[in-house]
Amino acid sequence: MSETAPTAAAARSQEAEIVAALGQRPVVLIGMMGAGKSTVGRRLALRLGLPFLDADTEIEHAAAMTIPEIFETHGEPHFRDGEARVIARLLDGGPKVLATGGGAFMREETRERIRDKAISMWLEAEADVILRRVKRRADRPLLQTPDPAGTIARLIDERYPVYRGADLTIASRDVPHEKIVDECVAALHDYLCSAPAPTLSETP
Repeated sequence: MSETAPTAAAARSQEAEIVAALGQRPVVLIGMMGAGKSTVGRRLALRLGLPFLDADTEIEHAAAMTIPEIFETHGEPHFRDGEARVIARLLDGGPKVLATGGGAFMREETRERIRDKAISMWLEAEADVILRRVKRRADRPLLQTPDPAGTIARLIDERYPVYRGADLTIASRDVPHEKIVDECVAALHDYLCSAPAPTLSETP
């Protein structure tokens, strides 16, 4: 018998245990633009057999406008209000993998909702990785500045201390996406399914 068969069976068992332990809770991916939340999220959802939703896409559907259009027409505060409402709705929809925008976790009420109803996972990326991934895209309103690298550095300084409040942290770096997904699955399994070590009073 090949060695891959038991390995695949063990992986399926691990993923089934994660889904069972989640119950009705979503897995919420947080992190900066370019951290890979959508790409990793889709693959993670496929591995777990759960739906994948992107909060930014849902916001655009609800507003019938693109995010750059919302920023330009109504401003960032209006966008953040709508973002909070959409995420609150999505958190109540049962188990899924949900990718959120980079600023979503900065809002206290959204953090509290995620803490109460979901498992949060921060995809932590270095500044140079983020800049390399997003510099050719024109759909990032916060980077439409003369100094995108400086803007990214400022956002990292503001956001990373808050992102550290996530339940789990995964390093997002330039490796195959499946490796990052493997690490997400392993971290979720350890967090949700590993039995705590017995205390001294519980030891026979």
